[in-house]
Amino acid sequence: MINMESIQASLRRWLQSNENFKEQYEKLTKEVLNNPRIMEFLKDHDEITDDKINKNISKLYEYHTQSIQCDKCTCFDDCINVVQGYSPLLTFENNDIHIAYEKCSSRLNWEQGREKSRLIESLYMPKEILEASIDHLDFAPGRGEAIKKMTEFLDEVADQPEVLPSQGLFFSGPFGVGKTYFLGAIANRLKQYNISSTMIYMPEFLRVIKDSIKDDSINEKVNYFKEADVLMLDDIGAETQSAWFRDEILGSILQYRMMEQLPVFFTSNYTMGQLEHQLATTTRGDVEKVKAGRIMERIRQVSEEVIITGSNRRN
Repeated sequence: MINMESIQASLRRWLQSNENFKEQYEKLTKEVLNNPRIMEFLKDHDEITDDKINKNISKLYEYHTQSIQCDKCTCFDDCINVVQGYSPLLTFENNDIHIAYEKCSSRLNWEQGREKSRLIESLYMPKEILEASIDHLDFAPGRGEAIKKMTEFLDEVADQPEVLPSQGLFFSGPFGVGKTYFLGAIANRLKQYNISSTMIYMPEFLRVIKDSIKDDSINEKVNYFKEADVLMLDDIGAETQSAWFRDEILGSILQYRMMEQLPVFFTSNYTMGQLEHQLATTTRGDVEKVKAGRIMERIRQVSEEVIITGSNRRN
C-alpha cells in the first residue's frame, strides 16, 4: 500500500527546496548584475538582451567571483582565481558573451622575478649566498676597501650597463670573513641591469670538468664559462688541481675573457702572491713557476685584488 502521507511530505520538501533554489538564484543574479564592472560591460553592449544575460549568467557569476587584476588578493601565491595569476576579461563576440583570462600584474611581477633569478647560474653555492644583498653588508673594520671597490664597479655598470667593466675584483682574506657573500651581493645587484652572473665553487668546478670528459661535454662547458657575462670563481686555490686543469681549462677560460675584456670575480684564502705559489705546485708535486705566473698574469688582467679582514663570521 502506498503511503500517501510520505509522498506528500516528500513533495512538500521538494517544493520548499525548489522555492529556496529559485530564491537563491534570483538573489545571486541580482548580486551579479549589480557588480559595477558587469554593469559597465552591459552598458557598453546595450545589444545584449535579457535572454542572453540569463543564458550566460554562469559566465557573469564566474567573472563576479574572481579577483580582477589582484583586487581580491595580495600576491601571486595568494591568488584566488580559477587559473592562478590570470585575471578574467569579459568580451562580447559573435553575438555571445565570453570570458577570457589575461595575466594579472602579480603574475607578471612573479615571472619577471623568476627570470631575474635565472640570471644567476650557480654551481653548488649556498642558498644564503644566492640571496645575498648589498643592503645587508656591514661596514665592519677590514671591509671598507672591498665595499668601496664593489660600489665603484656597480656604479660603472649603472652608468653604462651595455658595456661591462673589463676588470672584476679578487677578494682575498682569511676563512669566514664574508668574501663569498660579496659575490652573491654583486650578482644580485647585477640582476637589476639584466646582467647574468655565473658563480662557481672551484673544487666542484674541477669535479664537473672531470665528469664532462666522460660524456664528451667538456668543450660545451668550457665555452659556457668563457662567455658568461660575469664569471665568479669562488675559493680559487682550495682545489687540488692538475697541470692540465690549470693550463688547459682555467688558463683557456681566463685567456678568452682577458682578450674579450670580460670581468672575472674571485675569492681566495690566498693573496695573489700566495696563490701564484699554490698554482705552481701540481698534484704530482712538480713546481712550475712559469706556467703559474702565466695564469696569474691573466688573473691580474681580469680582476683587481682587494683584501678583506675581520673576524670569522661563521662562528
